[in-house]
Amino acid sequence: MASLSNSGWRDVCDKFKNAQTLSCEESLKDPVNDPYRSKYKARELIREIQCTLKSLEAGEGEEESGGDGREQRASEAFVDGQRDELFTDGLCGESPPGMLTAKLAAVEFYLGVNHAETEELSAGHEHLMNCVMLLERCRVSSENVSLSIHVRNELGIMWTRRDEAEKALQFLETAEFIYQRYMKEDGSPPMDKIEYFTTEEKLLTDQERIEKFEFIYTYTKYYLAQVYKIVGETERAATYCHNTLQRLLPLKQFNRMEWALNAATLSQYYISKGQFMEGRHCLSAASVILGLAEVPSEAAAQESEAASEQREKNRMQSAHISRCWIKYCLNLLEDAKKLLEDNTGELDTDRQDELKRERTLGEEEEVKSKKSALLFGSEDTFDSIASLEEKVPCLFPLDFSEARAVFLVGQNHVKEAKEYFQMEGHVTDHVEILQDHSALFRTLAFFEEDLEARCKMHKRRIDMLEPVCNELNAQYYLMIRRQLMFELAEIYNEMMDLKMIRANTQADTQSLDKHSIKKINHLCSSAVKYFHMFLDSLRSPDGKFPEKMEEDVLRPALVARFRMARLYSKLICSLPSAQLENLNKALDNYTCITQYCEEHPEAAAAVETELELSKEMVELLPFKINRLKVAMVANN
Repeated sequence: MASLSNSGWRDVCDKFKNAQTLSCEESLKDPVNDPYRSKYKARELIREIQCTLKSLEAGEGEEESGGDGREQRASEAFVDGQRDELFTDGLCGESPPGMLTAKLAAVEFYLGVNHAETEELSAGHEHLMNCVMLLERCRVSSENVSLSIHVRNELGIMWTRRDEAEKALQFLETAEFIYQRYMKEDGSPPMDKIEYFTTEEKLLTDQERIEKFEFIYTYTKYYLAQVYKIVGETERAATYCHNTLQRLLPLKQFNRMEWALNAATLSQYYISKGQFMEGRHCLSAASVILGLAEVPSEAAAQESEAASEQREKNRMQSAHISRCWIKYCLNLLEDAKKLLEDNTGELDTDRQDELKRERTLGEEEEVKSKKSALLFGSEDTFDSIASLEEKVPCLFPLDFSEARAVFLVGQNHVKEAKEYFQMEGHVTDHVEILQDHSALFRTLAFFEEDLEARCKMHKRRIDMLEPVCNELNAQYYLMIRRQLMFELAEIYNEMMDLKMIRANTQADTQSLDKHSIKKINHLCSSAVKYFHMFLDSLRSPDGKFPEKMEEDVLRPALVARFRMARLYSKLICSLPSAQLENLNKALDNYTCITQYCEEHPEAAAAVETELELSKEMVELLPFKINRLKVAMVANN
């Protein structure tokens, strides 16, 4: 086989170096009206290298070799049996023909990436497939394994962007298979793709080769995580995402802000599965790694726009991570509440005692689980992550003291998140944070035994939500206002129930003092007001209520009617005429529910319990109303 002289080979290496400089550095300076100028120049240099290499194989029959059908297989789905052939059939990687083939494949790879970067995707795909087919002429070895994985990563990205996840998965899973088989059978530091066109004195060290190879495979895992998520394999996607983040830490070649946000996002998956220890670990790691990110000083931010943007991005990422911490605390409290509540929604003390007895066993299981879990951390971060974890509980709180510890962590992050997501400029985010803060108070109140203290917690919720609800423009923030109106109505309703329970433990309603009656009626009226506001927001511009409600508001609207009916019957009135008016309003609301479900039978499934009770009240209330009318006539 023909070969190049030393000077000829150096010329090839210089062209490759210049092409890399043009593509990676000079292209950043290209004018807006000619954005790919440097990329096109780099492409010409790569083509010149390709011509030189092809001249070396002319007459050797290399173009026709390997025609065993494997070129066609490169574009098809791989199966395990076919994948095995990658390691058994073809040229020896270290032989001169094998090395030349690998170099030609590398040229096709760089041309493919170049065309993809200049938005010529069809040409890019063709070159990348040429690379795969050339590599298939050779057995996988240390001379070509890195490129074999790299090109499949690129094809995986390309097919994902074309919304062809299944095709992307074929290439990425094959890339993973190649890595795992190579590491099992060989494992020696493999050549990197840049070394195909590097003079001997500039070849990478074994350590550099290992680092680059592991970095390439880490991206294979990362892309697999994305594609598994797209195809609906969420558990597998989470596993691959976790593994990717864990692999990146010791490599130290990653964007700390992006890493932290990805770890925080992963925590939400674990939280949704009730895996709070894993979720806490992800969030602790996210907070620690973000704290290690380089952030320009305030003085530097004032002098440089780039520094200002970097500083602002760090603030935003920190706020996002705080919001993830809020969700962690809220879900931990809510899941604990579900474990502890009885069929009336109150604390089941027997269940509470039972869970406390089991707590010791739970702590032992936590230790075992932690040992088997895939933990984040390198030498310089592991202790910091563990230290932060110790400050945040991951076991279900079983009493007020434990719940308060979780609540305070969440409330601290509410404060931090609101510093960035302020009302001015971040209305939707700010309101969502307030709603989460309100939910933290709601779940904490469940653990509080003192009724008056619970009322004060609910009052805190009103104080934070009511001003915002009244301030928002209904034209632009209709959906948010609806949420707030419904929640405010529910809070006032809950407070009224607590006041009634407290009053009933002291005396019957006839013995209530005027202040207590006034307070209960105020809470009732306020709840009715906000339920009315919610229902009115469903009306058309001409004031008509919809004949058929949309699915997203169906249950809230019918529940609002049900709650209003109940509230009207709870109002304490000294005048029989006022009591009669309230009973009629209660009947009207119960009737609205039953009539709507008669006209729209499919709605019944959304309010089964409320509908059953409404039917009973539609039958019973008329008798109560008639008795009151008779009594009023007799008294007159």
